[in-house]
Amino acid sequence: MTTVAQPAVPADLVKSTPKKWYRHLYLQVLVAVIIGISLGYFHPSLGEAMKPLGDNFLKLIKLMVAPLIFCTVVHGVASMSDMKTVGRVGLKSLIYFEVMTTIALAIGIIAVNVMKPGAGMHIDPSTLDVSAIAGYTKAAHEQTVVGFLSHIIPKTVFGAFVDGELLQVLFISIIFAVGLQMLGERGKPMLQVIDVASQTFFNMVRVVMYLSPLGAFGAIAFTIGKYGIGALASYAHLLATYYLTAFFFVLVILNITCRLAGFSLVKFLRYIRDELLLVLGTSSSESALPRLMAKLERLGCDKSTVGLVVPAGYSFNLDGSCLNMTVLAIFIAQATDTYLSLGQQLTLLLVLLLTSKGAASVSGGAFIVLAATLGSVPGFPVAGLVLVLGVYRFISEGGAIVNVIGNGIATIVVAKWEKVLDLEMFHRELDAGPGEAKA
Repeated sequence: MTTVAQPAVPADLVKSTPKKWYRHLYLQVLVAVIIGISLGYFHPSLGEAMKPLGDNFLKLIKLMVAPLIFCTVVHGVASMSDMKTVGRVGLKSLIYFEVMTTIALAIGIIAVNVMKPGAGMHIDPSTLDVSAIAGYTKAAHEQTVVGFLSHIIPKTVFGAFVDGELLQVLFISIIFAVGLQMLGERGKPMLQVIDVASQTFFNMVRVVMYLSPLGAFGAIAFTIGKYGIGALASYAHLLATYYLTAFFFVLVILNITCRLAGFSLVKFLRYIRDELLLVLGTSSSESALPRLMAKLERLGCDKSTVGLVVPAGYSFNLDGSCLNMTVLAIFIAQATDTYLSLGQQLTLLLVLLLTSKGAASVSGGAFIVLAATLGSVPGFPVAGLVLVLGVYRFISEGGAIVNVIGNGIATIVVAKWEKVLDLEMFHRELDAGPGEAKA
């Protein structure tokens, strides 16, 4: 049995004396989100002006994601005595990802066919102004399977870090780790340096997280100010379809997965509540990535497993994005009276099963991948994407939350599958809850 590495987690995730209620991160973010919604609703122009707060907070997070993943993966993989373990973890992760994303796509198609949110709209695609989606459709033409695979290999070693491409960083990290392990004892000093660097970046995350309420406030104020609450009312049926589908996926499919793995979904959601609220405010699952990795380590998951599964999951296990792509695709067909046979819908599912894996490789990923996929379906009115552009931001928030939950659970499942999950620590931490941050 492989020895579980002791996690080195950031100081703000170490339990200490309980803090005053107003210093809890989740409460601060929640209050910031409420204030942001209010500002965007009552003063839309001022709400839109808050956009730089959210954008710059995400830039700060992304600044540390690439080097943090590099350090975590390199230290974890290079510390392994048997490189077959790396391949085995990767293979098991991909099998799990493929199963869960297939289920997500299938549930999305079934739900939208049952609830029919676009039925009765009778919109003529030729009357739609496609100028608003021109940038997305242009990028969609560049999305191909060969292009996606080629994109994994960066042009330069440093280019992946400059652009913040997670798949490219993961690719470089694994190769570098293998090369470092081949040095044997000579590579040990470098391994220690990388471990210290990893802890340093986690501390940097701790500092930046003090700004998370400000980032959540700016992002949600902009969303409500620009798109308005009216968009929610106009697309109430579509939003209800998507969020009911997302709740079903989490509370049924992921809940069953958790039970089979021997733990409570509710306890896990409570454990990562800070990260979920942060994602809700920023509409970005990437904002929670560093702290999610730290919390999974604290739960007793092997550090190298966390370093491999979480970054890979952010590209290959986007359950929430899969749900929104299928719901939106069939909604557009219904709204424009475009008939899709069962065979065509199954074909759409199979195509999305492949194209969804590239959703994290470009900015505006899921929407661009959806445009590319719909463009490959003969007779499908791609112009119908205009219908969902205004409400997509609200749907993508739900998708980002499901993505984070799904990848957290995936890491735990793979770690237990690999027998590198400290079960005693895991259940003790889940029962105790997320704990308190140091002052």
